[in-house]
Amino acid sequence: MIQSSELILNPDGSVYHLNLKPEHIAHDIIFVGDQNRVEKITQFFDKIEFSAQKREFKTQTGIYKGKRITVMSTGIGPDNIDIVINELDALVNIDLETRQPKEELTSLNIIRIGTSGSLQEDIPVDSFVMSKFGLGLDNMLRSYLIDEVSNSAIEEAFINHTNWDARKGKPYAIKCSEKLEQLIESEKIFKGITATAGGFYGPQGRVLRLGIQDSELNAKMDNFKFEDNRITNLEMETAAIYGLSALLGHNALSFNAIIANRASGTFSEDPYKAVDELIKYVLDKLSK
Repeated sequence: MIQSSELILNPDGSVYHLNLKPEHIAHDIIFVGDQNRVEKITQFFDKIEFSAQKREFKTQTGIYKGKRITVMSTGIGPDNIDIVINELDALVNIDLETRQPKEELTSLNIIRIGTSGSLQEDIPVDSFVMSKFGLGLDNMLRSYLIDEVSNSAIEEAFINHTNWDARKGKPYAIKCSEKLEQLIESEKIFKGITATAGGFYGPQGRVLRLGIQDSELNAKMDNFKFEDNRITNLEMETAAIYGLSALLGHNALSFNAIIANRASGTFSEDPYKAVDELIKYVLDKLSK
C-alpha cells in the first residue's frame, strides 16, 4: 500500500495539487502552461462538462467533435510537470481507496501546446515546432531511474559538443511518442530537439545583473546536431513531460508556436493568432 505521506489526497478524495478525481479527466489531455490559455482551447468545445482550479492548475474536460478531451494548465517549469504527471498517473493507475497500483495500467495521451523562442534563424516566428526529442538541462528527471528511456548517445554528443559543466548535472534526452507523432504529423511542421531549461533567465542564457556559467551555451546549442536532428527551440517543460510519460507508460508529444526568434531578434506581430492556429490544428487531429 502507498502511504498517505507519499500519495497525498484531499479530504474529498481528490489528488492533492490538481484537486481532481479519476472521473474528471479524459484519456486525451492537452497541457498548456498558462491557466488563461485553458479557455482559449475549450472555447472551441461543443460542451464543457467539468471545471476545476487549484493554484496554477486549472482543468476543464469537455467534448470536441465527439471526442472527450481534458485541457489542463501546468504552470511553468519541470518541477510543476513532476507534480502534474505523477498525479494524473495516480488518477488512472492507482486505486485511490486501497492505495494499491492497478493490475491493468492505463496509458494517457498527453499533448503540450506551448509557445517558445526559436534558436534557428530559418524557423520563423508564427511557425510550429514538433519536439522529436526533449533535451533536459534541468536535472529534475535524474531523480528517477531513467536509463531505459533516455538516449545516451544524444546526451554524450551534447555534453561533448558544449563542453558541459558536470556541476550543473547531466542532461537527459527522451524521444516523443511515435504513436502521437504519426497521428499529428504534418509536412508543414518543423521537427527537432527541444531543449528544456530549469529557469527563464540564466538557464536560457539571459543576462540581467548576474553572470552565467557559460555565456556561449546558446551559440553552442544553435549548431549542435545529432544525426538529422538539431536543437530547434528552448523552453521549460517538454523534456520533463517526455521523460515522466515514458517512464510511466503514457504517450506524449509537444508542440510550440514560435513567437520569437532568438537568432534574428524578431518577435511575432500577433502571437495570439499563431497560438490559436496551433490549437485548432491539434484539436482537429485529435478528434479524428
